[in-house]
Amino acid sequence: MQSSHDTRVVGGVEARGRQHDVPDLSTVWLRVFLEVARHGSFTVAARTLGWTQSAVSRQISSLEASLGGAPLFDRLARGVRLTEAGRVLVPHAESVVERLHGAGRELAALRKVAGGRLRVGAFATADAALVPRAMAAFQARHPGVRLTREEGFTRALLDRLTADHLDLAVVSTTGRAPLDAYTLHHLLDESLYVAVPAGHPLSAEPSVRLPQLADADWISGGSRPEGTLLDAALRHGFRPRVTHVVAEWTAKQGYVAAGLGVTLIPALAAESVRPDIALLPVLDEDAPARAVYAATVRGRSLAPAAEAFLAALRDSAARIPGTRAT
Repeated sequence: MQSSHDTRVVGGVEARGRQHDVPDLSTVWLRVFLEVARHGSFTVAARTLGWTQSAVSRQISSLEASLGGAPLFDRLARGVRLTEAGRVLVPHAESVVERLHGAGRELAALRKVAGGRLRVGAFATADAALVPRAMAAFQARHPGVRLTREEGFTRALLDRLTADHLDLAVVSTTGRAPLDAYTLHHLLDESLYVAVPAGHPLSAEPSVRLPQLADADWISGGSRPEGTLLDAALRHGFRPRVTHVVAEWTAKQGYVAAGLGVTLIPALAAESVRPDIALLPVLDEDAPARAVYAATVRGRSLAPAAEAFLAALRDSAARIPGTRAT
């Protein structure tokens, strides 16, 4: 014997309720109902909707049947008048129709990139020039979009992306983060510079090869070169001696300026270097130092706002010196 209660899964949540407690209403019925209530006439409502009077009458009859059969209108000699049931229904019908209109307006704004939100993440050096320039251009073109940004390491940004806390993340190949689960929109390949004190013996050279600095003291974001920019030194056959672990880019420059060692600076951060240190381009014919991507979760559709921000990122990437942009 079937229970008078049923179980349904709605939006991933198990819902229990008595069968037929919630009527299955057509929004067309509600729209027709409101037109008839507004005009007090099936004939005028039909003319407003561009329907026949009989079609309007059928819609009202269907609505009444779905709500248990109670009449919503008293049929008078001239026109109709709301019953008590009809008066109760009016504010609810207005609320449903207005919510649907509101949803339509918001969806239209999303398509036009005139509303909605966009959550962007980026690693630290991308925030030096690449991302803020893209943000400025995006906000000038699409001021109605709520744009938020957060900073982090590539691995953490990818985790935030997977958990749906970000819509797009600017990431790099530094750190050997697994990228296979993501759609990668290539932005640029960037070269490296060595930052040395202004009076360093190599400071006047036009470029340098990393083995020339094999005996130098290095300032790095980690005590081991693996997974950092100093991976490039391992490719050249030497293990750099890291004497100071400093995470923040401006602090690294301070250590270099004080003569405490040398450090690697990626092209994305080169424009913000202080004047009392020298930047030497690193010659590395084997491969660029790292690739930079805008990452999205594979299989998730890209919202129009994310598409527009991706275009702004590509425009910004084309203006970064020392990079090869797509």
